[in-house]
Amino acid sequence: MQSNEYELNPPHGDETTDDLPSRSQLRREALDVLKLAQALVELTDAQLAYVPLGDDLLDEVRRARAVTQQIARKRQTQFLAKQMRKADDAELDAIRAALEHDRNTARREAAALHRVEQWRDRLIDEGDDALNEFIGQYPEVDRQHLRGLARQARTERERNKPPHAARELFRVLREAMDEKRER
Repeated sequence: MQSNEYELNPPHGDETTDDLPSRSQLRREALDVLKLAQALVELTDAQLAYVPLGDDLLDEVRRARAVTQQIARKRQTQFLAKQMRKADDAELDAIRAALEHDRNTARREAAALHRVEQWRDRLIDEGDDALNEFIGQYPEVDRQHLRGLARQARTERERNKPPHAARELFRVLREAMDEKRER
C-alpha cells in the first residue's frame, strides 16, 4: 500500500514536477506575448508589412487597430495576444526579431540625422574651419555652395528670420553623407 501512495504523491524533488514551468513563469511569458501584441498594434501599415505574420494574426492585428475605444482596444489586444500564444516559439521569435530590426534601423537613422544636425550647426557656428574638416571627409561636395548656405543660415539666425538656408544646408549635408554611406 505504501508503494501506491508513493506513485500517487511523488516526492517534492521528483523530475516530473521540475519539468513543468512554474505559474509565475507562465505569467511572465503571457505578459511578454501581450507586450509583443501591443507593439504590433502600434505599428504603421508600412512597418507591419515587414513583420512575418500569418494571415489570421494579421487580421487580428488589423481588427485591434480598428477599435478606437480604449477599453475595447485593450480587450481586442488581449485577444490578439491569446491567439499569438497559440503560435509556436519560432514564429514568435521571428516577430520579435523583425521588431528588434525595426528598432535598430530607427536608432541608426536617428543617429545619422543627429550627425547631420551637428555638422550643420558646426558649419554655421565655426565657419571655414568646420567647412575644411567636412570637405576633408566628403571631398565630392561643392565647397562654395556649402559656404554660401552656411553664411546665409548664420545671417538668418542673427536676424531672427525663418531658417530656409539652414534647412537647405541640412538637406545638402544629408545627401552627401548618405551618398558616402551607400558606397
